[in-house]
Amino acid sequence: MQGQRVGYIRVSSFDQNPERQLEGVQLDRVFTDKASGKDTRRPALEQLLAFVRDGDVLVVHSMDRLARNLDDLRRLVSELTGRGIRIEFMKEGLTFTGEDSPMAKLLLSVMGAFGEFERALIRERQREGIAIARKKGKYKGRKPVLTAEKVQDLKERVAAGEKKAVIAREFGISRETLYQYLKASATVEEGRHGA
Repeated sequence: MQGQRVGYIRVSSFDQNPERQLEGVQLDRVFTDKASGKDTRRPALEQLLAFVRDGDVLVVHSMDRLARNLDDLRRLVSELTGRGIRIEFMKEGLTFTGEDSPMAKLLLSVMGAFGEFERALIRERQREGIAIARKKGKYKGRKPVLTAEKVQDLKERVAAGEKKAVIAREFGISRETLYQYLKASATVEEGRHGA
């Protein structure tokens, strides 16, 4: 029995167009994540891993769409091919079956390492660009997500003992962002009392 051709698409943000990744490729089913590839905890990827079976073909636009670091990439490819699933990376023109030659395994590692290196360079250039813009007074950082009124509401609810995770979800922010708002408002309060 021939398996299904299953596509996996990942875009980093909601404004990116996922359709162009596997445009024109004949597939039986497609799983799409709109999430960062920093780790493998992504809803559509988890659904895909539960869905694919021995004999299926997984089609991905490029290696960095499946995983952004070499360890995750190798682990996923090994896990999937070990279950009898063939993986095709369109951009790189590479296919992995589990019966891969040492050269194919080397190519997976080299291509994955290049991708990881390229992302590190991009992050470094971003940091350098931000530092230069800050020196010139042109970089103001991201605009606050919450208004002053919402921050006040957030502080009052935390002070009343509500769970921070629930409040963060309700406001559409991460817990880390919630803590940053609390820390910033505490710093402002200290500044007022110290003056």
